[in-house]
Amino acid sequence: MRHPFPPPHAVTELNALEHLLEQGRGLLRADCPLHIPLNGHSLPVWCIELGSTAPDAPVAGFFGGIHGMERIGSQILLAWLESLVARASWDVSLQDLLQKVRIVCLPMVNIGGLMLNTRANPNGVDLMRNAPVDAHGFTAWPLGGQRLSPRLPWYRGHTETLEPESALLVDIVRRRLLNQPFSLAMDCHSGFGLRDRIWFPWACSREAPPHLAEAVALREIFNNTYPNHDFYLMEPQSLNYTTHGDLWDYLYLEHLQQSQGRYFLPFTLEMGSWLWVKKNPRQLFDWFGHFNPILPHRLKRVLRRHLTLFDFMLRAAASWEQWLPRQEEVRRVYRQAGMERWFAGKA
Repeated sequence: MRHPFPPPHAVTELNALEHLLEQGRGLLRADCPLHIPLNGHSLPVWCIELGSTAPDAPVAGFFGGIHGMERIGSQILLAWLESLVARASWDVSLQDLLQKVRIVCLPMVNIGGLMLNTRANPNGVDLMRNAPVDAHGFTAWPLGGQRLSPRLPWYRGHTETLEPESALLVDIVRRRLLNQPFSLAMDCHSGFGLRDRIWFPWACSREAPPHLAEAVALREIFNNTYPNHDFYLMEPQSLNYTTHGDLWDYLYLEHLQQSQGRYFLPFTLEMGSWLWVKKNPRQLFDWFGHFNPILPHRLKRVLRRHLTLFDFMLRAAASWEQWLPRQEEVRRVYRQAGMERWFAGKA
């Protein structure tokens, strides 16, 4: 089914997703738990699974398009899934890996915002400010989230009410990630800085995140495995700014209250779109160009740039028992290393 709805670039992503579902028939398990009404159209929000169906399988969750104008997040996830589908027909090592781990992917969470080329959803709500979580201490206004008006950026929406897209993401994570012995999430964004960053979402506080030791351990095995793959800056998000209403804070706080020996590690890939603008200053005159690579050769480069990272996250989820620091003494060592690196050695 095709969806003739402007702007054309948005339809391209939706058509690419539907083509992927056709190509991956028999491998991908897909359902459409939400439709967003917009200008007489019903826009589907797809959830895709592949890999192990074992009830205790570790899960790697991948999410894109939470901010509609950040199309590149959806694009890199679709490119990676396309690669997995192609490889699964011949790559025995991948076939074996998918017997051990499950992938859950929402590649286009804010389908209405993507169609409208807006950060917010069609109701004017910034989904990453929408959760009922308030930051501690000073938070810059309105960047940290505001409830004054949807006409202003970073609008949080109504108190204690999740938007349909936010509610879907929360429900998917609750049912398909938080109940597993181990799960991690990678949420793909763009629009900040000159470097690609991997953030540990703990946007509500400038204190160290509860999963600091686990994040440091993951950083260590990535750097040891790919010593020349040095363009990611891995750090706590709060070193840059804090926000109200972060969906990953909301889910992680819920996990801490109910974890019962399970592990859930949320991360954000924040692609450094300012570098794309620096290399092509004409993008300054295009709102879309502030968040996405425009030149075809640069888009291709970005689409292949993160495949190694996604494959690594998938393998890290499958082999979590081999690297995750679970003994308290080991966790203390990793946590202290993180404190010394990012929090001036505070206890």
